[in-house]
Amino acid sequence: MSTPIIAVFAGGTSAEKEVSSASGAACAIALSRSFTTRLFPVVSESLPAGFDPGRHVVFSTLHGTFGEDGGMQRLLDAVGGAYAGCDAAASALTMDKSLTKRTVSARGVPVVQAVEFDAASKPKASEVARQLGPRVVIKPNNEGSSVGLKLADNDGAIEAALAAITAGRWIAERRIVGRELSVGILGGRALGIVEIRPKSGVYDYSSKYTAGLTEYLAPAPLDDALASRVRSAAETAFEACGCRDYARVDFMVSTENDPFLLEINTLPGMKEMSLLPMSARCAGLDFTALVREMVSPAVERFRLGTAARRP
Repeated sequence: MSTPIIAVFAGGTSAEKEVSSASGAACAIALSRSFTTRLFPVVSESLPAGFDPGRHVVFSTLHGTFGEDGGMQRLLDAVGGAYAGCDAAASALTMDKSLTKRTVSARGVPVVQAVEFDAASKPKASEVARQLGPRVVIKPNNEGSSVGLKLADNDGAIEAALAAITAGRWIAERRIVGRELSVGILGGRALGIVEIRPKSGVYDYSSKYTAGLTEYLAPAPLDDALASRVRSAAETAFEACGCRDYARVDFMVSTENDPFLLEINTLPGMKEMSLLPMSARCAGLDFTALVREMVSPAVERFRLGTAARRP
């Protein structure tokens, strides 16, 4: 039976490439404790030099566009490459926040009321406020790590946020005031629930990646009934979107204790202190064990594919 080399893809071309590089370095070290591992820096929207689908199983830490939206996955599918995580279709679906919300809502998972729009046909601030109320969150429809996130508390702030948008597809959501939660999914099952408490009150890019600006409670201090609702919603959302192997599902819980899905991250941050590893530690998995479990289904797919190709 063929034993593959784990190829960790990191970097990429998106606004999140620095985050990806840090995730990739951490995962390569951890994976090397269980497998022969090689780190591949990705610098363009193509397969990196030296990658061999006949020898490598890909563990991608590419965040954002191209890495997380199905672009890299389609290239791997085209050459018959085995890779961990969601396939191209599920990756493309979950990268689209609006489509994700529609998909999970159809399965009964609550989502935040929203207005979708293109930069070329922006709604009036008064119309956004009429539909969603004066407190809104405005963010790109296809970015992660809170890139481009804007908050507005009145019509004037909504108008200013809309005026700054010059390109792309965007989504405005009714702002839920409450508790932000994150749940790791591994093999279709929810892990621990992490509560995120940014000191600024907003979990934006700075709060995510600047040490000391956010407090994390793992496990989150929730009553059993709410914890069960959040885990069930996370698992349902994962299945509804056709996800595979692992993901991270984020929620906002209102002051009335109603959980609303924010998004599904199919390639979340993967440093040792990132949210998915925090969630896994709540379930008894340290970082080394987590990445081993994350890549193992892809290793099995590689072995089955190798067996099928034998004469």
